[in-house]
Amino acid sequence: MWQIDPTSLRLFVAVCEEGSIGRASEREEITPSAISKRIADIEASIGTPLLLRSPRGVTMTPAGEALLRQGRQLMQTVERLHAELSEFASGVLGHVRVLANVSSIVEFLPEELSSFLRANNHIRIELEERVSTDIVRGIADGAADIGICRDFVNTSNLEVFPYRTDHLSVVVNEEHPFATLEHVSFIDTLDCDYMGLVLNASVDRLINRIAADYGKTVRYRMHVSSFDAAFRLIGEGLAIAVLPQEAVQRYAAMFRLHSIPLTDTWAARNFILCVRSTDDLSPLAARLLNHLIERSRTVVVSAGI
Repeated sequence: MWQIDPTSLRLFVAVCEEGSIGRASEREEITPSAISKRIADIEASIGTPLLLRSPRGVTMTPAGEALLRQGRQLMQTVERLHAELSEFASGVLGHVRVLANVSSIVEFLPEELSSFLRANNHIRIELEERVSTDIVRGIADGAADIGICRDFVNTSNLEVFPYRTDHLSVVVNEEHPFATLEHVSFIDTLDCDYMGLVLNASVDRLINRIAADYGKTVRYRMHVSSFDAAFRLIGEGLAIAVLPQEAVQRYAAMFRLHSIPLTDTWAARNFILCVRSTDDLSPLAARLLNHLIERSRTVVVSAGI
């Protein structure tokens, strides 16, 4: 069995990324023969070729593809380990890794993390944005401690806690005819030009399906990739969109937006917290999880729910 050598692994990844031993040697500032020797040693140890060599460069075998995929992850893990260990010397007690979807980050999570860090300033939180399905997969694989995602994903192998609820609304500019309404049904909006939002893909899929149930289609005029772009274009009256009311309210005055709550039952959506196992959480991760759960309960009480 090959004993993993970080230097050999780094050189192998460089060869794969550059497509040639010569270019990898220039990048890593090491002779081509030294790189060839290290890769040959790996191949001899595992008993199968990793690269197919030709005058035009190298191509990976299936074993080489597997080593590249896992090798990159190992290198990232080692780099993160070095970074974490170096921070202990400066007084950091430990790290908690969080995966969260974009809606939670836009709507409420920064305030939640800020309030936690004010009371726990020697804890480092690493936050990464992912879509809900990738969050569940990442938690199951041990890539992070805590996940924040929607409740429609399969979490059968995880521990799950109810967290927050947001509410979909139709967002228009202040001069749109809908701006005078207190609420509206989704079906009554389908004669308008819509905007699609890449970060809001699950909502777009939902409203497309519901429109189809009514025998209609959502008439998209444009698609954008960020909330900021959506807010600006809606503010100019170019389209409307279905977005979480909680994501819009703090930007409404800035972009001249008005959000009208949807009366449809599907407009209320739930967030959940997920972990592999509370028994396996570090004390610091458990502290953050309890903070988030307690904060969500406070929000429910203050809302009178």
